[in-house]
Amino acid sequence: MFTVIVDDLHSFKMSKDQLEQFDLIASKDKLHVIEKGVSISAEITDTDFLNRKYTVKVNGNRYHVRIENELDALIAEMGLAVGENTVANEIHAPMPGLIIEVSVAEGQEVKKGASVCVLEAMKMENALMSPRDGIIKALHISKGNTVDKGDLLIEFES
Repeated sequence: MFTVIVDDLHSFKMSKDQLEQFDLIASKDKLHVIEKGVSISAEITDTDFLNRKYTVKVNGNRYHVRIENELDALIAEMGLAVGENTVANEIHAPMPGLIIEVSVAEGQEVKKGASVCVLEAMKMENALMSPRDGIIKALHISKGNTVDKGDLLIEFES
């Protein structure tokens, strides 16, 4: 079960089966959804994939969308949420998929929020962003690799 929170005002619960019933066409940052005969075009204007936060533009209006899964709810309920000051030295695959682009190289300096690779999963392209400023220590992927959830993709120098 997923909870979709829009502008911290509206909350919708959806199962994986319900999500798969949408007629969805996706390109890099644009979406076209047909649901119950209604056509909706949207554009993703900002992405924080690791935290599952997105800014979506629909009909000229911007919405801040956060997607939570059952594990997120359990972690928050138990008071075990990770603090903002945590330093991430690795990027792991958030889901299984295909690496369709690698935007960085070993030894390259990157800024927090910069796209480091693109993972195609469930017919969607997901740009994975750098969790911090740093230097790439090692790449464990290349274009065309398939990855499983949790696989180590990129390491940063400490």
